[in-house]
Amino acid sequence: MMTLRPAAERGAFDFGWLDTRHSFAFGEYFAPDHVRFSDLRVLNEDRVQPGKGFGTHGHKDMEILTWVLEGGLEHQDSLGSKGVIRPLQAQVMSAGTGIRHAEMNASAREPVHFLQIWLLPEAEGLAPRYGQVEFTAEDLKDRWRLIASRDGAEGSAHLHQDARIFVTRLGKDQALSRDLDATRRYWVQVARGTVTTNGLPLASGDGLALSSEAHLDLVATTDSEVLLFDLR
Repeated sequence: MMTLRPAAERGAFDFGWLDTRHSFAFGEYFAPDHVRFSDLRVLNEDRVQPGKGFGTHGHKDMEILTWVLEGGLEHQDSLGSKGVIRPLQAQVMSAGTGIRHAEMNASAREPVHFLQIWLLPEAEGLAPRYGQVEFTAEDLKDRWRLIASRDGAEGSAHLHQDARIFVTRLGKDQALSRDLDATRRYWVQVARGTVTTNGLPLASGDGLALSSEAHLDLVATTDSEVLLFDLR
């Protein structure tokens, strides 16, 4: 079964400094029919204006992955971690028993565009943890690259959950095929570009939930960047 989550139907808020789109219920966005998909709880597409950002705030018992599409996002937290997240870098923060952090646009001139992804952890009360892994453009070119996983396989960032997250940057007319485990659930998110997924056209911001599917066929109709979530 495939269920489309159109970009235009996401929760949308423009606060001036922040333009955000929510695939699932979040903050002021009340969406009882779209609370989560398996352990995927939050999938926000954010654009933050130059010099602006999220002041220091806390999280608890959540696996938080940040994937930057354009620009740089400055991070600092109560663990002492500090740095700038840029495209091709996967940042995972395990909030566990509690962590406080701030995220700011690292540029005074250009906006930053990124995906903020939250997954439910496999257990509550874990020790907070921060990690950041860097990839190359070649790693993602016309192939699925594992960027986060439970066991840190293939140099991916560590998650406290039975989940694997892949990214591809697929050139126009390029195709990817992948066998799926029909007992697991999958989510396809188009970050940029346009593709067809099992024959269904998807555009930037669209999501697609797959359950009881045995195969995934992806064809890019323009240069595209796509995430694939392999979930319980």
